[in-house]
Amino acid sequence: MTVVHPDRYINEIARRMPGLTGRDEIEEALDRLEYVFEVVPPEMQDNVETLIRMLREKLRDAHQAQGDSD
Repeated sequence: MTVVHPDRYINEIARRMPGLTGRDEIEEALDRLEYVFEVVPPEMQDNVETLIRMLREKLRDAHQAQGDSD
């Protein structure tokens, strides 16, 4: 069984955020962060929600960029 350390994962995503550019990697990070949102205490949810919003914006931009290259 994998032990989840939400605070570590939140920090990891925040650190990696600038380098996340591919749709697959953004979607994976978003999926995991949405799970983390469900398990963190309420006082941590605002920070997670901010990261989720940022990842959704990056995903939208990645979709638009791919659409422009088609």
